Amino acid sequence: MKIKLKHVMAVLTALALLCLYRGTFSQAEFYFQDHVMQRESPIDTQIVIVAVDDQSLEDLGTWPWSRSAHAQLVDTLSEGKPAVIAFDITFATSSDEESDSEFVDAVARAGNVVLPVYGTFSDSARLGAIEAEALSEPFEGLKEAAAATGHINTITDSDRVVRKALYSFNKDGQQIDSFSWEIYKLYMQRLGKEADASKLPLDGFQRFPIAYTGGPDQYETISYSAVLSGDVPADYFTDKIVLIGPYAVGFNDDYLTPMNDKQAMNGVEIHANILEQLMEQNFKRELDWKWNALVLLAAVVLAYYLFRKLNMLLSFLSVAVLIAVFIAGGRYLYGQGILLSLGYVVPLLAASCLAVVIFNYVSELVERRRVTDIFGRYVAPQVVSQILKNGEDGLKLGGSRRVLTVLFVDIRGFTPLSEKAEPEEIVEILNEYLDLTASCIFEQEGTLDKFIGDATMAIFNAPLLLDDHPMKAVRAAWAMKQGSVELEKKLTERFGFGVKFGIGIHTGPAVFGNIGSKTRMDYTAIGDTVNTAARLESHAKPGQIVLSESTYEAVKDRILAESLGEIKVKGKEQGIHIYELEGLK
Repeated sequence: MKIKLKHVMAVLTALALLCLYRGTFSQAEFYFQDHVMQRESPIDTQIVIVAVDDQSLEDLGTWPWSRSAHAQLVDTLSEGKPAVIAFDITFATSSDEESDSEFVDAVARAGNVVLPVYGTFSDSARLGAIEAEALSEPFEGLKEAAAATGHINTITDSDRVVRKALYSFNKDGQQIDSFSWEIYKLYMQRLGKEADASKLPLDGFQRFPIAYTGGPDQYETISYSAVLSGDVPADYFTDKIVLIGPYAVGFNDDYLTPMNDKQAMNGVEIHANILEQLMEQNFKRELDWKWNALVLLAAVVLAYYLFRKLNMLLSFLSVAVLIAVFIAGGRYLYGQGILLSLGYVVPLLAASCLAVVIFNYVSELVERRRVTDIFGRYVAPQVVSQILKNGEDGLKLGGSRRVLTVLFVDIRGFTPLSEKAEPEEIVEILNEYLDLTASCIFEQEGTLDKFIGDATMAIFNAPLLLDDHPMKAVRAAWAMKQGSVELEKKLTERFGFGVKFGIGIHTGPAVFGNIGSKTRMDYTAIGDTVNTAARLESHAKPGQIVLSESTYEAVKDRILAESLGEIKVKGKEQGIHIYELEGLK
């Protein structure tokens, strides 16, 4: 079966669909999500970060600080009546009883403090709610004082970039919601509204894509020590969501995000982004792989249509436009809350362009080899080259008129030999002689027109123009005569006698080209010149090379020849003066 472009495209599509189903090219998908989909937008000023930064560490001393400091911070913030106070700092163990008690009392008085918990998971998980093996919670008394607790677990993708938020996991049958969700839920209660988790576009692992608003250091940040010292008035935090978290390098609480793959973002900033996404209800729902597969198929069908209808350059430009349309469409859909998978469509279209280039190149090589293998057995390499160069035009019926030199060579004594030898031996002998004639013709750049039984016809100066074509034909004839000596010796040893060539050469005008019917044609020459050359060959004796006068006049200064006088040939009223070639000078 001949492989066609549609077969190549089908294989590419099948591979792309398999990769899409298995998520093989996740890195490509990540690239388009990060660089095409995610865009910075204005930050919500309702969210403020109180940072445990280098300045605070310098002012308050090395970490960990006394829980009294945290109690003071909560009391200071509470004076301004913020909507929510949330610590992105774990307090799993107690320290000294007095400071712990102060902190618990401050949290209880505030009534709007959210504290973190942290789950530990196995190395693998099945689809569905993830089950935690262990849970780290605030120390006894602090958890009860908090308005809510939520997990701060962050799950990165294979490239260690945070693109999804884990909404919840289970521990001993209890659902543990995320830190950001608990903050949002408490904030909505403050507004007299209810948080609806059913709107979250969760995947099989209870995660949803994060639509980042700001990059690293984009949210308003106030130093922890600046709040304690009163540099920032308490009423500044009125009705705001205050997130308290590490900002210094030593905490190792930073992650790469789609907003910047070089500069890590602090964990508290990621919570701020998730929180703003929840507040704006800016959810991005991933399309089911079947819909992405349908988009993939549509893209391939369009690309295939373009490749079939347009030339290569225009089709490539059209596919480039198609890629741009898909990217623009992906960005538009992202703005509408739909996350289209571009990480398979765009590479597939690009791969299809490369596949077309390779397919066309290989097809051309195969076609050239096929034409060469087929026609090269019957015609000269020049004819094959012309067919390959001109394509279908090179195979059209029609002829051209030009002065040619035509050579006919026939085996003398072949009939008696065929009576003594077996048919298989006859074929072997004939092939050796015809191979000799063909190689001599090709060596002198002639065109092997055809084999006629045990005879060979060749033309010189067609299809390619040859300088000094009469001399080239003469040299080919002389090479045949010399080459036949060894073959004759072999036959004499096997059968007791050999065979010789009879050769006739004539130069004159003739018509050459593809001659025949539309279904069966031959590349040949016709005309009186061809007939005359055939008559000279039939007049030649065994081992004799006969030249017409026109051929002799063209080469007489470079050969040794003897005049044989004038002969009458069939079909001509006037006689022809002929010469026997005896050697080359």
